[in-house]
Amino acid sequence: MRAAALYSAAGSLLLTTLAAGPATGAPDAVESAGTAVAAAHARAKGIDFGKCPHAEDMPGTMECGTVSVPLDYAHPDGKQIKLTVGRARATHKDPHNSKRRVPRQGSLVYNPGGPGASGLYFPLIGMLPEWKRIASAYDLVGYAPRGVDNAAPLSCVDPKHFFKGPSPSPTYPSESYKKERVAQAKAYARGCAKRSGSKLRFYNSLNNARDLDVLRAALGEDKLTFMGASYGTYFGALYATLFPSHVRRMVFDSAVNPDPEQIWYRNNLDQSAAFEGRWADFREWIARHDDVYGLGDTAEKVLRSYEKASARLAEKPAGGKVGPAQLQGAFLSAGYYDDYWPLTAAALSAYLKGNPKLLVQQAGPTPGAAVEAENGNAVYTAVECNDAPWPTEWSDWDRDNTRLAREAPFETWDNVWMNLPCAYWPEPRQQPLDVRTGPGELPPVLIMAAERDAATPYDGALELQRRLSDSVLVTERDAGTHGVAGGSNKCVNGYLDAYLLEGRLPERRAACAPHQEPKPSPARSGGK
Repeated sequence: MRAAALYSAAGSLLLTTLAAGPATGAPDAVESAGTAVAAAHARAKGIDFGKCPHAEDMPGTMECGTVSVPLDYAHPDGKQIKLTVGRARATHKDPHNSKRRVPRQGSLVYNPGGPGASGLYFPLIGMLPEWKRIASAYDLVGYAPRGVDNAAPLSCVDPKHFFKGPSPSPTYPSESYKKERVAQAKAYARGCAKRSGSKLRFYNSLNNARDLDVLRAALGEDKLTFMGASYGTYFGALYATLFPSHVRRMVFDSAVNPDPEQIWYRNNLDQSAAFEGRWADFREWIARHDDVYGLGDTAEKVLRSYEKASARLAEKPAGGKVGPAQLQGAFLSAGYYDDYWPLTAAALSAYLKGNPKLLVQQAGPTPGAAVEAENGNAVYTAVECNDAPWPTEWSDWDRDNTRLAREAPFETWDNVWMNLPCAYWPEPRQQPLDVRTGPGELPPVLIMAAERDAATPYDGALELQRRLSDSVLVTERDAGTHGVAGGSNKCVNGYLDAYLLEGRLPERRAACAPHQEPKPSPARSGGK
């Protein structure tokens, strides 16, 4: 997820007027009526669950089926898309009392974020100890959103050409490099239009929210119990605004800032600023374990080790596959999840000591995953580009990000290249819906956030709470892992279980101490 909220250290960013979209911020009455028609069809038909794709790899507790949703909700009886849905039925088994049968509370639908991520295999999480209580009471339901996997899959380039490596990642790109990346962004946007055709405009967050209501109906649920992480919090918030009377309980884990002015250009600027702080957290952790990694006993020395590796990779890519951009990508992933820290630090340490094997394994492209990765990137791009206005002049992007990179160089330019196709997007842009509910319109919902999350910084959780009346915020203090629910923090999980199982919430806000830091582990010896 590339959305976020800006830290003040980045300074004031002078943003120019964005290209106006043709739509308004209010939900379209025709599409609202179309959603009701599609939901009625789905409820009547239900979902015929059976064996899952690749069933030989699936535990017997999980089953799969499909639900049809309209490509265009203005024409609910027109072209349909089939979303693949996975389910594991409630176990009814109390993990703390084998003699007690737990009553079923319905379906818990989950979305992991993205845009472009699939939650199809979420039901398998019920086998983990942290999820057994929830799995006892709920059918765990995940699905592949529109455009993902088999759901009318989007594509913008031939997957054979998607993984490009080794490739550079200049912290301060030259003018010639910028021109090259602008040309690539234009070509990518054209490729999306060419390969996806007229359907491209229908892949957006409002339609993801409408799809969620059709899925609710297909599952036979009068009220939705939903848990969204990262981007899943954004279209979950759209759902809460569009269909507040259809909500039973909702969990928003690591919330996107839903302010229409933030969607999505400013959110991405803000995310780049926040990752600088998280990158510093990681370097400080490595420095505290210099006896294990030998990368430096201060954050500044660790940075020099990283820059030394990047310069060396620019001259001679590791394994012929890993250049500076691949190195940066591996360390960016570690910025999302601190359980990646030990192995990522070990890979850098081993590389600088002459063994590139672990770094190639972590950062090198995986050809077998090219189709899935290209599809996910295409959906990400289509949804964010369709959702909102973006600057259409390269000079605006260049100015704003040049200023930001002075304070936050780690992710800024790579984030630009990720999102730049939206400057040249061929489809009309929507005006983002104003997420907002008044007192009593929506049942109390639970927002969860880590205080130092960089992918969806903490200001987003505060803004979402302001906009959803009667919502409650649980904060993991002094922690930065992206996605806190159902993880290693027992305090956080206690609030999650109390809400989903009993409907209990704390007063307005609550806080948990951080989860334990990861333990360092040296690189295993191996061949070069």
